[in-house]
Amino acid sequence: MKQTQPDYIEKGVRYMMCNCGTYISVGETAVNVVCGTCTNIRMMSKFPELHEDKPKRKTSGRPSGWHFMNEYVDVDGNVFHKGKEQPDLKGTLPPTKIKPKKKAKRRTKEEILLARHEKKKKVLKKAKKRLNDKIKRQ
Repeated sequence: MKQTQPDYIEKGVRYMMCNCGTYISVGETAVNVVCGTCTNIRMMSKFPELHEDKPKRKTSGRPSGWHFMNEYVDVDGNVFHKGKEQPDLKGTLPPTKIKPKKKAKRRTKEEILLARHEKKKKVLKKAKKRLNDKIKRQ
């Protein structure tokens, strides 16, 4: 067989170039080489059933963390105590009202700079007061 890809030897180790341009260390008799990345790409194109799009997770309509609540009643009237369904209590309680999460107030760059400036002013004022107290004592 005839060698088809460029190679070089460095410190006694032979390297050959893959089709994508990466060099891989090979043995003395190697004629051709394919890197791991190219192998993965080829595998995925030959066997599409291996990487079919999986169906997205369906939401249950319940809020996040519902299974940690001491008691949660969904819209259908199912009652849950710490995530465990209580079928004997179905329909006996009103649905749990979910409070929307409070969004964190984002400070603007100006507000951050002003707050930093105020903090520096406070520190300087304290230092100045200490210095004045030391001078008065002497």
